[in-house]
Amino acid sequence: MPQPAAPQGLEALDAFEDGLIAQYKAHPVLADTARLPDAAFAQLLLQRRFLSLAFTPAYDLAIDLLDDKEGLRIARTILREEYPDGTGNTRSHREDMIEDMLQLGLTRAELIASRPTAATLAAISDTFTLMADAGGRPDSDLRLLTILRFWGEILVSTEYTQLWPRMSPALVRDGVHRSHFYYPHLLHDGKAHPLSTVSLLATTHADKLARRLHTLLTSTEPAAAAEAFRAEEQRSLEVKVNFYDQFAT
Repeated sequence: MPQPAAPQGLEALDAFEDGLIAQYKAHPVLADTARLPDAAFAQLLLQRRFLSLAFTPAYDLAIDLLDDKEGLRIARTILREEYPDGTGNTRSHREDMIEDMLQLGLTRAELIASRPTAATLAAISDTFTLMADAGGRPDSDLRLLTILRFWGEILVSTEYTQLWPRMSPALVRDGVHRSHFYYPHLLHDGKAHPLSTVSLLATTHADKLARRLHTLLTSTEPAAAAEAFRAEEQRSLEVKVNFYDQFAT
């Protein structure tokens, strides 16, 4: 069955969003990870780990501030996937990340010795501030879901897409993907369909959140909703860019 024509406003937001994604991919660090010395790449992964550790409390904060029932359900479902087994017999996603890092050549001693830099701590703090500020606005549901989708899913998938060529020689052996964290998140976090297209078959985290955002963007005053969407995506990008700036040489 053909999809209904997307409102022109959402097509414009898709174009805006795709421009931000392209801008992120062009960051000097993400655009050419091959040029980073091994020690610098290891430090990037160690610092990126602290952002991953902050992912779940950031989602929890958004859940605390959300009122929209459907948005809450989607956010809770995504958060619960981070801990897939209530019996304790299955690794969490954070443990999967450590498994990948060890395969990439980092050591337990390096993990123990690593500490978040000032720039990393600022990125974490700025993320919580971003969530809290959005939660205090009259259109908080739209803003919070926009942040979760863009900061927490689309930009994460974009990062791992850019980092993957540097990782793949160690994590793909004999044609078999052995990544437990980076490659799966590259696939299931990202934007597979335009925001302007409503798909009941959405499988990625970004697309599941997009289904609810589509409704919020089209059921409120369009110009104000679009302005809020663009503002939160721009702020989300700035938080991420500031983190990667510390690795630029």
